[in-house]
Amino acid sequence: MSKISNNWLALIAPQHSCAPSSLSALSIIAIFTLLLSLVACSSLPVEEAAVEEEEVVLVIEETPVIIESGLASYYGDRHHNQKTASGERYRHELKTAAHRTLPFGSHVKVTNPKTGQSVLVTINDRGPFARGRIIDLSKSAFAEIGNTASGVIKVDIQVIE
Repeated sequence: MSKISNNWLALIAPQHSCAPSSLSALSIIAIFTLLLSLVACSSLPVEEAAVEEEEVVLVIEETPVIIESGLASYYGDRHHNQKTASGERYRHELKTAAHRTLPFGSHVKVTNPKTGQSVLVTINDRGPFARGRIIDLSKSAFAEIGNTASGVIKVDIQVIE
């Protein structure tokens, strides 16, 4: 084994009687390695081709999903300043509503299909509890899409958020 390793070593680095020449070979290799590393770290200016980037904007127009259609009523005057199921106080002038299942804080678009008028309301109460009605609106929200004298109107509701 030692004979093989000595032969191999003799092929790679032949032994000479002069030590300075072997040092100069090591010096040459070290200098060559240093030069390669310096060249690799340097950067030459690269000419950039003028490329026009086109901005693409994708617009998806979704038709709002009507989640329910049915009758809407409004809170009577006796409910003004009463606590709702969410803990807030009902106020005529705010655009709020009661729904049986939608989470509190949901924003809902309520549309009168006869006139096309709509109003955005925030769900803050539970109800309506009158049979056949799907939403109770605050008085001001109801007045925006219908006549309060009628008491109830047919509406479509869509969840916005």
